[in-house]
Amino acid sequence: MVFAFVGYAIYRLTEEVRYDDVVQSLAATPPISILMAVIFTVLSFATLCLYDWNALAYIGRKRRFGEVALTAFSAYAVGNVAGFGALSGGAIRYRAYSRTGLRPDEIGRIIAFVTLSFSLGLAVITSVALVPMAPEVAPLVGLDPIWLRTTAVLVLAGLALLYLMARRRVGPDSIRGLRFADSRLLSRQFLVTVLDIAFSSSVAYVLLPADAAISWPAFFAVYSVAIGLGIVSHVPGGIGVFEAVMIAALGGQVSADQILAALFVYRVIYYVLPLLVAIGIVSYAELRQFAAHPLSSGLASATARMAPPLLSALTLILGVMLVLSSVTPTPSDNMAFLSTLLPLPIIEGAHFIASLLGLLLVIAARGIAQRLDGAWWTTFLAAIAALGLSLLKAVALIEASLLAVLVAGLFVSRRLFVRPASLLRQAPNASWLLAIAVIFMGAVVVMLFVYRDVDYSHDLWWQFEFEAEAPRSLRAMLGLTILSSAIAVFSLLRPASLPVLPATGETLLRAVAIVAAQDIADANLVRTGDKSVMFSPDGESFVMYGKQGRSLIAFLDPVGPRKARADLVWQFVETARAAGCRAVFYQASPALLPALADAGMKAFKLGESAHVELARFDLKGGRWANLRQAAARAERDGLDFEIVPADQVAAILDDLRAVSDAWLREHNTREKGFSLGAFTDEYMLSQPVALLRFEGRIVAFANILLTDTKEEASIDLMRFAPDAPKGTMDFLFVSLLSRLREEGYRHFNLGMAPLSGLSRREVAPVWDRIANTFFEHGERFYNFKGLRAFKSKFHPEWQPRYLAVSGGLSPVLALLDATLLISGGLKGVVKR
Repeated sequence: MVFAFVGYAIYRLTEEVRYDDVVQSLAATPPISILMAVIFTVLSFATLCLYDWNALAYIGRKRRFGEVALTAFSAYAVGNVAGFGALSGGAIRYRAYSRTGLRPDEIGRIIAFVTLSFSLGLAVITSVALVPMAPEVAPLVGLDPIWLRTTAVLVLAGLALLYLMARRRVGPDSIRGLRFADSRLLSRQFLVTVLDIAFSSSVAYVLLPADAAISWPAFFAVYSVAIGLGIVSHVPGGIGVFEAVMIAALGGQVSADQILAALFVYRVIYYVLPLLVAIGIVSYAELRQFAAHPLSSGLASATARMAPPLLSALTLILGVMLVLSSVTPTPSDNMAFLSTLLPLPIIEGAHFIASLLGLLLVIAARGIAQRLDGAWWTTFLAAIAALGLSLLKAVALIEASLLAVLVAGLFVSRRLFVRPASLLRQAPNASWLLAIAVIFMGAVVVMLFVYRDVDYSHDLWWQFEFEAEAPRSLRAMLGLTILSSAIAVFSLLRPASLPVLPATGETLLRAVAIVAAQDIADANLVRTGDKSVMFSPDGESFVMYGKQGRSLIAFLDPVGPRKARADLVWQFVETARAAGCRAVFYQASPALLPALADAGMKAFKLGESAHVELARFDLKGGRWANLRQAAARAERDGLDFEIVPADQVAAILDDLRAVSDAWLREHNTREKGFSLGAFTDEYMLSQPVALLRFEGRIVAFANILLTDTKEEASIDLMRFAPDAPKGTMDFLFVSLLSRLREEGYRHFNLGMAPLSGLSRREVAPVWDRIANTFFEHGERFYNFKGLRAFKSKFHPEWQPRYLAVSGGLSPVLALLDATLLISGGLKGVVKR
C-alpha cells in the first residue's frame, strides 16, 4: 500500500518530466562527478564497517577485523537493497557471527546496537542540521522556519532528557535493564554516524548539476529526512519513498529530470556497486580456495557464509532490472544497429523472453538464499540465457556485464549449493508473492512514466516494428502478468498432503544405533515406534517426526553429529513443503536456533527443561532437607529401590503392566504418544527399569533412558500404584539420581515443564501472554504448576525449549497439532 501511494505520488510530481529529458540528464553527468560519488561511497561503507566493530566492543567481544568488516559490508550491501535492514542485514550477521562462537543473545545485542545507534544518530544529526538551516530548508518542505526549528530543538531536548533520566534513576550505565555504552564508545559511535550520513549524502550531492541552487548543509538536512522516511516506510531500499521526498523538497531548486537522473546514478553507485564488490570479494576467495591457496581461515569461512545471500540479492536486482528494461525503450542508436543485423521477430522474441527470465530470476533468488541446488541451476542457466538475449534485444552492455558477474559468482560458489531441491517444489509463500507484486507495480509506474505521451489504443498490441517501443513493452507486461499469475495460483493451491508411516524394522535399528553414540537421552523415544525417521544423506544423523493435520512435527533436535544438524533441518523443512505441510520443531533446544533461523523458521518459547548436574546432587545441606526427610521416611516405611537391567525386565513385565493400568484408571487418562512413551512390551523391554517394592510387591516404576556416552540420563514413563506410600516418587527419583551419579553419569534430564519460564512483562509478546494464561488457569487440562513444582525440588538448571514453525502462520495452529499428536486426538486432550 505504501509503495502504491508512493508510485502515484512520483507519477504526479513528474507530470512535466519526459523520459527523454531524464536520459539526456544522465548522459550529461560529468565523469568527475561519478568518480567523486564512487569515492564517497567507499568512505561511507568504510565507516559502516565501524558500526559492527563498535557493537562488538559494546558487548565485550573481539573478532578479526577482516572478518567483521566483510560481514558488516555484506550486511549493509544486502540490507540497502532488500530493506528491513535490521532483519535482512541482521540475518546475515546472525548467520556469520553465530558460526564464530557468539551466542544468539550477543548477536541480538549487536543488531540492536547497530540499528538503534544509527536511528538515534540520524535523529540527532537531522535535528542539529535543521537548527541553523531551518530558513533554507523550510521553503523546500513547505513549513514555517520557526516550526521546523522548534521541532528540531524538541527532538534534541527529548533525547538529552532520556539520557539524563537514565543516568539519574538507575545509575550511569542502564535504564530498566538497558545498558548504556560508556561515554568514549558513545562519542565514537556518534562520530561514525555523522561521517556515514555525511559521506552517503555527498554521493547524491556531487551527482546534482553544478548550477543546483542548494547548499550542501541544506541538502544534508533534506537527505537525512528522506533517508529516515525511507527506513520508516520499510519499502525495500526505501525505493520510491526516498525519491518522492527528494523530488518534493528539491523540485523548486533543481529540475525534476536532473533530480531523477542524479538519484538513478546514486542508486547504482551506492546500492548496486557495493553488492558487486562484495560478490567479487567472495568469488575471489572461492577461487583462491579452489586453487589450493586459501586465505586466512576466518576470512575464508566468512566468504562461504556470505556468498548465498549476496548472490541472492544480486539475482533479485538483475531480475528486477530485466523486468524494468522490458518496459523501457531501447536507445535509438542501438535499435538502428540491431535492425541491420537481425530480423524483427528475433528482436521481439528476445525482448519478450528476457522479461520472463527476469521474473524467473526474481523467484529463484529465494532459493539461492536457501542454498538449493535446483535454484542454482535455474539461476545459472537463466542468467546465461538472459545475458545473450540482452545483447540481442538492445545491445545492453551494462546489463550483460552484470549478468556475467552473476554467472561468474554462481560458478565459483557451486560447492555451497548442496541442498537437493527442485525449484518447482519451492512454491513462493504469500510474502514473496507480495514482493513480486511490488516489483510489478514499479514496472507499471515506470511504463506509464515512459509512455505518458502515447495515446492508448487496441491497435498497439499488434504493432510489430523496430521503432514500436510502447507495443513491445505492453506485450512484455502482459506476458509477465500471465506468468506471475500462474505462479501465484500454483503456489496458493496446496498440494495433497501425503501420509507419514512410522519407522519399523531396519530403519528403527539404525536410529537406535545412532542414539546410543550421542548425548541426548530423550532421543531413545524413537524406540516407541510411533514416529517416522528421516536420515541425513550420509546416514549418520536423523530426525524423528510425526504428522497431524497440515503439520509435519519433528521432536527434539536432530540426533547425530552437530555438523549435520543444519542440513537436516533444511531437509526436513523442504520435505514438509513438498508434502503441503508446515514444518514444526517441537522442544527444540537453544543450540538449534541458528539453524532454524537460517531455514526461515520462527521460534517461540514452549517451556523449560529441568537438568540436574549429578556431581552436585547431594542430600546434605539445608536446601535438600525436604527430599532428605522424604527419602528417610520412605526407607522407614519399607520401600526398597532396585534397577532391573533391560534383559531381565521380561520377568516382571506383567507386574509393571498391573501398576501402569491402575495408574491410568486412577488418573482417568489413557496412553499418550509422540513426545511421551506408551506402555508396550517392545518399548518396556528396550531399556532398564527403576522400581520400588513395598512388602515385596512392585508399587512404582520408571523406565530409564540411557546412552553409551553417559553424558545424560532421563526417564519417560513414571507410574505408581494408588496404594503406594506417600512420597514414593520422591524416593524413586532420589534413589535413581544417587545410583546414576555413582555409575558415572554426568547429567539427569527431568524433562520439560510446559509453558513455564515465559516472559511476564507488560511488553511481552502475545504468545507469551497467551501461554502464561494457560499456565495459570489450565489445570483442568494439564498440571502445569504441579509439574514445575515437583521438578523444582531437585534444584535443576532450567533450559529453554522452543516451538519453531515455518511460514507466517500462527504458532497456535502448530501447537494445537502437536497437542493432538501427543494425546492421540481431540478425545485424548479432553481426557488429559
